[in-house]
Amino acid sequence: MTSSLPHRMPVVFIPHGGGPWPWMDQRPLVSDDEKRALAGYLGGLPARLPRRPRAMVVVSAHWEERVPTATTNPEPPMLYDYHGFPEETYRIRWPAPGHPRLARQVRELLERVGIATAEDAARGFDHGTFVPLKVAFPDADVPAIQLSLDATLDPARHLAIGRALAPLRDEDVLVVGSGMSYHNLGDMRLPVETRRSRSEPFDAWLRGAVEADAVTRDAALTRWEEAPNARLAHPREEHLLPLMVVAGAAGESRGRVAYRGTFANWAISAAHFGDEGASPRRPGSDPASERDGKGGSP
Repeated sequence: MTSSLPHRMPVVFIPHGGGPWPWMDQRPLVSDDEKRALAGYLGGLPARLPRRPRAMVVVSAHWEERVPTATTNPEPPMLYDYHGFPEETYRIRWPAPGHPRLARQVRELLERVGIATAEDAARGFDHGTFVPLKVAFPDADVPAIQLSLDATLDPARHLAIGRALAPLRDEDVLVVGSGMSYHNLGDMRLPVETRRSRSEPFDAWLRGAVEADAVTRDAALTRWEEAPNARLAHPREEHLLPLMVVAGAAGESRGRVAYRGTFANWAISAAHFGDEGASPRRPGSDPASERDGKGGSP
C-alpha cells in the first residue's frame, strides 16, 4: 500500500563505531569528544526523519550469507559478536520487537526481481544493529529486522538489492545501512595523524559520490575500488556494502552527507538520501532528540 503522506521515508547509512563504544572508555584510541559527536548524531537521527518509522530493515556489516537472509524471530535475542570488552557490555539490551511479516515482504520484493533469499528464525541483533540503534531509538519501540549482506560482496548486486527494497519507503519503513565509511583495523597501530591523513582522501571521494545524481552515484559506488586509498579504507568491503544497499533503495533521491567526524581519528561520514524535503521534527517531540550525546546505558 502506497503512503499518501507528503515525504517518502528517507534511507540512511550510519557509522556504527567500534564494539560497544557508547558504554565503555576507549581512550586513548577513541576520544570522549569523538564519542559525544557520534552519539549526538545518532541520538538526533529520529528528529531528522519526517515521522517515526513504522519499522526498520537494517543491513549490518556484521552478517553475510550465501543469499540475502532476513531475520524472522519476533523477539530477537542479542548477539554479542565482539570480544575482549568489559563484562557489563555483554549485558546490554535493546529489546526491539522483530517483524516476521516485514521479513516475508522483504523476501518477496527481492525474489520478484530474481534475487534468491532465505530466512533465519534464530538469529538476533548483532552489534552493528543494537549499538547504534540503542542510541538512536533507546526505547526499542520500533520493530526491526536484519537483512544480511550477500557473501559475494559484489557492489552492483548490493545496489540491486537496495533497488528492490525501495517500495518499503512508501510504507514508512526505514532502511538502515550500518557500517563504517572507513574500516581498517590494522591502522590502529599507526600514529594518530597518519590515521587521519590515510582516511581523508577516501572520505572526500565518498562525499562526492553520495552527493552526485543517481546515475553518477551508482556508477561510482560500483567502481569504488578506483577511489583514492580505497583498499586502505576497506581492505575488505563488508563495512562499505551497507551503503550500496541504501543507495540502491534511494533510487532517484539525492544524497547528502548528514554527519562528518572522526572515530579513532579516522575520517568517517554518514549519508542520508531523500530527506531534502523533510523538515526536522520539533526538538523534544521524540525522546531520542533530547539525548545528551552520551548514548544509553547497559
